[in-house]
Amino acid sequence: MMPKFVIQRWHGYHMIFAMCFSLVLIALLSIYEWVYGLVGLVLFVVLAWVLYKAERAFRHDFTEYVLTLNHRVKNAGQTAMDEMPVGILLYDRSGRIEWHNPFIAGMMGKCERMIGEPVVDVFPQLKEAQEAVPCTVELEGRVYEVTHQREERVYFFRDITRLESLRQKLHNERAIFGFIHLDNFDEAGQGLTDQEATLLLSNVAGTISKWALEYDITLKRLDTDKMFFVAAQQSLERLMKSRFEILDVVREMTRKNKIPITLSIGIASVGDTLVERTQNAQAALDIALARGGDQAAVKQGEETVFFGGKTNAVEKRTRVRARVISHAMSNLIQDSKRVIVMGHTQPDMDALGAAIGVVKFALIHDCEAHIVLDEENASIERLLAAVRSHSQLGEMLIQPERALSLVDDPDTLLILVDTHKPSLAMDARLLERARKIVVIDHHRRGEDFVKDPVLVYLEPYASSTSELVTELLQYQDQRLSMDTLEATALLAGIVVDTKNFAFRAGSRTFEAASFLRRHGADLMMVQSLLKEDLSQYVKRAEIIKSTEVVRGDIAVAVGDETTEYDQLLIAQAADTLLNMQGIRASFVIGRRGDGLISISARSQGEINVQVIMEQLGGGGHLTNAACQLKNGSLGEVKSRLMQVLQENLDGGPEK
Repeated sequence: MMPKFVIQRWHGYHMIFAMCFSLVLIALLSIYEWVYGLVGLVLFVVLAWVLYKAERAFRHDFTEYVLTLNHRVKNAGQTAMDEMPVGILLYDRSGRIEWHNPFIAGMMGKCERMIGEPVVDVFPQLKEAQEAVPCTVELEGRVYEVTHQREERVYFFRDITRLESLRQKLHNERAIFGFIHLDNFDEAGQGLTDQEATLLLSNVAGTISKWALEYDITLKRLDTDKMFFVAAQQSLERLMKSRFEILDVVREMTRKNKIPITLSIGIASVGDTLVERTQNAQAALDIALARGGDQAAVKQGEETVFFGGKTNAVEKRTRVRARVISHAMSNLIQDSKRVIVMGHTQPDMDALGAAIGVVKFALIHDCEAHIVLDEENASIERLLAAVRSHSQLGEMLIQPERALSLVDDPDTLLILVDTHKPSLAMDARLLERARKIVVIDHHRRGEDFVKDPVLVYLEPYASSTSELVTELLQYQDQRLSMDTLEATALLAGIVVDTKNFAFRAGSRTFEAASFLRRHGADLMMVQSLLKEDLSQYVKRAEIIKSTEVVRGDIAVAVGDETTEYDQLLIAQAADTLLNMQGIRASFVIGRRGDGLISISARSQGEINVQVIMEQLGGGGHLTNAACQLKNGSLGEVKSRLMQVLQENLDGGPEK
């Protein structure tokens, strides 16, 4: 039955009114002239008949349309299901396919139906696509966006191959910026004639230009020892895959020189604007230089990836920088009411010795000074006992809680020594609340760094932080008078970090030691502070007994799971293993008294243990590094270490 709005469309009130009005007019017309009235009546009847027939035809056509519409809609829906470029897949409660449209079979390259088969068997990629968040999967060489509606138990597939291709093309052509720095070009040119120096520079520049051409890099020289380059993202990925072999090429090419030339490279692919990317590239170069050079630093997303770092840094600190830093520290201390000195967790002789030296620096300027110390450990036990019995230094040791009540004062200066990582600081809360922070460290800079320090004295070329502090003391205008314990503590820090001047000891190291000796450092006292307990020696021997040699020249020792070891003992065991014949690197794993699992790593320089420890959350130097882990057993930590060793020695980025 037709709806009323269709039936009433022709005999509604408007039609009735029009026809009645026409009849009235015809009646009036027939009064005056019946012939005209008769003609009008005939025309009225003819018009009414035509309207009636037209309405009958309309109803017939409309009825036919309505009767076929349902069939057409069903056919259109079925055609849409069969032909539309969207895949639909229904599955039952057990995860088996109940129904799918032909698009699903077509995209899988299958003609037969897949009804009744488990979804994860047909589409293994969907094992991780269990949420209602669109994900991307690749099937048969094409890319699909998959949306999962768990309530309806249905998957929707949309072909985004072309969109993904455009996105990948945009990613590959994204501009990245970088800087190349010739680390020690000035030092390498010393002793060479102008012709030899020019030839050396020409050879190095030619090699770099050839490398840039190979990787489609646009290169521009900014200075004699610095270059700027622009490349595409795909070129950067090729560079990372090749592990920046240009570092090795230039080093090997200049190896015959008295001082070989090494490169530092800083690259950034992050930044919304070109200016930000350039600034990030410069920051990456600064990090590479702060880590000692001869490496590439690539800023990607939230992390920085490192490559290279295979050589020890050439000592090139200038006394000018030490004098400038010393003067700047004097100004900061004079403008402060008090100085708080803090080292890293489980402080060693270098951290405590450097802290005592900084306290001496503050006392020269009549400034209140404190050393933050939370707990003792075997490595500083004897020195700490001497400090506590000292008439002046003993009163300056404070707990972190006491330091927290002092650091909120805007006139308090916090000085962090022997580390630059907040995660390794004795109490990270002090760094968060301090208004003014100074960092003095000799470790290669890592990605984790103190936020907004007012002064940074970071010299990876130095043997120890105690050496840096000693040099700062030398440039004080006041006549310096040091107590025997103060000078001895600084010398002990240098002796420990250089292994009795056997490792990382440059000319400046001996000059600092000579300065301390002239100011009262007691060599017999240093030996007394470093004496080892017999029981500790036996425990160290037990660790060494468990040593396993992997890859023919890497020693890995793991302590007993139920035994607690001091950090000093673990480090000494690593040093001992490195002295064994045929060992290029050593790693010692043990559980400390605080529950953390410590790894001490040592190498002769051929293997960069710093980047290996950084991947496990630690850091250090090329030949001397460590890390501490909170979770897992000693066996699990060893497995993680072996995996990282394999990745670094067989290929992969050094993070």
